[in-house]
Amino acid sequence: MKNMVVGIEGLVGSGKTSICRELLYKIPNSVIFHGGNLYRGIVYAFMTKNKNLEILQNIDITKVMEELDVKIELENNETVVYVGNEKIEEEKLQNKETSMAVSVVANKANNIEMFILARKIINNLKEKYNVIVSGRALMKIYPSLDYHFFITAGLEERAKRKLKQYNNEVSLEELKAHIAKRDELQEKSGFYKTYQNTITVDVTECKTAIESANKVCEYIK
Repeated sequence: MKNMVVGIEGLVGSGKTSICRELLYKIPNSVIFHGGNLYRGIVYAFMTKNKNLEILQNIDITKVMEELDVKIELENNETVVYVGNEKIEEEKLQNKETSMAVSVVANKANNIEMFILARKIINNLKEKYNVIVSGRALMKIYPSLDYHFFITAGLEERAKRKLKQYNNEVSLEELKAHIAKRDELQEKSGFYKTYQNTITVDVTECKTAIESANKVCEYIK
């Protein structure tokens, strides 16, 4: 039986990463490819080296990864990002500054080389595992997805969930404005597009990531 590729994308703050981690327990022999963190890792490396993010619009992203020594490794059934010998923790990749920078860059950059690289990583993982992919524009990256899920939730609920992630360091209203702005940028970039085979799952009423993952699993056969 061939391994499958399950794509999980959705609105900012809808709980995509948490859902993917719960799916690890529900889909045998599975790994998570955090596609969004590949992008975040490159942007983070640029920011820490005080490079101008604007040049990401015009250069080969694989060469950028080589120059900045950005690598993707598989650890504990999830992909992680290294810059040089330093593992970049998710808190840094997911913080407010990196998140907004990624949304801005993605709205302007030519993402073709990034898509090709991500497809190559997925194919390599698929040789051994069922692959759960979290990210944006997944149908463009991997058109032969076995399942394409788009996760939604209300703005208020998404802001509350992000508030916990940011340890209440910002106000709820500020966070709602921040998420709304990122939603706008993502939509302009075409990253909120759904397709005929897309399964939209609203998790607004789900109290836990387990409940959200169970709702997704109802469609996986």
